[in-house]
Amino acid sequence: MTYGFTQHIRLLPVALALLLAGCGGGASTAEPGTETATTTDAQGPVANACPAEGCQITILNAERDGDEIAVTWEANFVPDISRNHIHVYWDIYTADQVSSDAEARGVTQGEWVPTDVVPTFVTQDVVAVAVRGDSTTICVTAGDRDHVVVDATLVDCRDVAAPLGRVETGA
Repeated sequence: MTYGFTQHIRLLPVALALLLAGCGGGASTAEPGTETATTTDAQGPVANACPAEGCQITILNAERDGDEIAVTWEANFVPDISRNHIHVYWDIYTADQVSSDAEARGVTQGEWVPTDVVPTFVTQDVVAVAVRGDSTTICVTAGDRDHVVVDATLVDCRDVAAPLGRVETGA
């Protein structure tokens, strides 16, 4: 069976309907290379996408939690470890260093813990208090699903010397 011009004209409305159904109505708020948002709520974070102002994490508090530090933050996106998430690190590294493409950024790769825990993360692994060296400042920035830092200028750091002092002195 062959299709002629008439058969193609009859299929045009079906093809057009499928195309329109697949496009959706909203504009993406995601940065290039990141996941796209499924919804945007004017009252809350974007569902795992970077809004126009970028993925931002703000440290709200840091306090002693046993021998570690509990860091409480808020983000303007919903972190998901398999998509955009949070990189936690001591300030002995820069945001460029806590990215899986550190060498391409011209720096030596540092150490960080990727997490999607919100609102409170307790230091552990390579950001445990015992392995921080002399640092008294903890930092956060957003990473994508490949652990590439989304925007190295969007970093928030908090001096945790006071809770560290209580951890180290046992007070």
